[in-house]
Amino acid sequence: MTLPTASLYSARPTIQVDGADSAVLTDRVLSVIVTETTEGMSRCEIVAGNWGSQDSPDGYVFNDRRTVDFGTRVAVRLGDGDRAGTVFTGLVSGIEAHYPQSRPPEIVFLAEDRLQELRMTRRTRSFEEASDEDIIREVVSAHGLTASVDVDGPTHHHVAQANQSDLAFIRERARLVDADLWIDGSTVHVASRGRRGDEEVTLTYNADLHEVSILADLARQRSTVVVAGWDVAGKETIAAEAGLSAVQSELGDDTSGIDLLEGAFAARTDTIVHTSPATTAAAQAQADMALRTSARRFVTATGLTEGDARLRAGTRVRLADLGAGFSGLYTLVEVEHAFDGQRGYQTRFRAERPGLGAGS
Repeated sequence: MTLPTASLYSARPTIQVDGADSAVLTDRVLSVIVTETTEGMSRCEIVAGNWGSQDSPDGYVFNDRRTVDFGTRVAVRLGDGDRAGTVFTGLVSGIEAHYPQSRPPEIVFLAEDRLQELRMTRRTRSFEEASDEDIIREVVSAHGLTASVDVDGPTHHHVAQANQSDLAFIRERARLVDADLWIDGSTVHVASRGRRGDEEVTLTYNADLHEVSILADLARQRSTVVVAGWDVAGKETIAAEAGLSAVQSELGDDTSGIDLLEGAFAARTDTIVHTSPATTAAAQAQADMALRTSARRFVTATGLTEGDARLRAGTRVRLADLGAGFSGLYTLVEVEHAFDGQRGYQTRFRAERPGLGAGS
């Protein structure tokens, strides 16, 4: 086998400021890092050269904040051809000046997407007779944003937001219905993983996939998850159980970690009692979520690819030419797009998968 060699992805980023391409910032970019996860709110760091302005009396390009200020909307476009795209849009919340000993001064702009508005708002309140979809829509609309919610889940008699930021609160509600959270423009999306679309990106080892490490680990696998609670209205105990069927639709022809656990060791059951569901439907939703979460983490991958703006948190990728077992379909749960003058544009990712492929 020929080992992969490092390749330079030459596409430089284009930076937009308040909706228009900024030549002064684009030309001076030294590095860019954009990070996002399936829990929502992406972050961006832009480092630019800050010396040599003929329009400034002190020679610094960005110190007067006329080009970029706090609250300025910035967007980053990276990649070339079918791998090109806008990987970040958000608002500047931090400005850091560097004055190194051995190179010219630099400026760093730190930005977050519009979920920042929810992160910076903390409340204590309650919701009565509402589903998670109802709750998420109400929280999001209070910030002037549109909610696109595609989840299943029970109606709750009472849900409390106790000294939580709005972002932490809707993250919690999304987790409980096994959903990903992200923002696109002014629309906040909350959708179950199986409803994010069927599009796939193929990454091939020794081609656009430069390196990848994959771990299949049974340590946290469980055959079943039981959630126990108390039905206040019915004055009786609640016990809901989730097993392999909760994740079966995501397996295809793969062998699940649950089956491999039972074959190598024995069946294992987790009982969850601290969540205190008040209805059987709520308990079942929590059991399904907990089982899927552990099952999906059976196979985890970390990799490095050529810069590819199509790779976003939640994207399904098919890793190819890894041999029996490890080739197959994964879901990206964390993505970092990075550009600098030495390595060019590269994308790092963390992915997961609930089973191993044929031959394993």
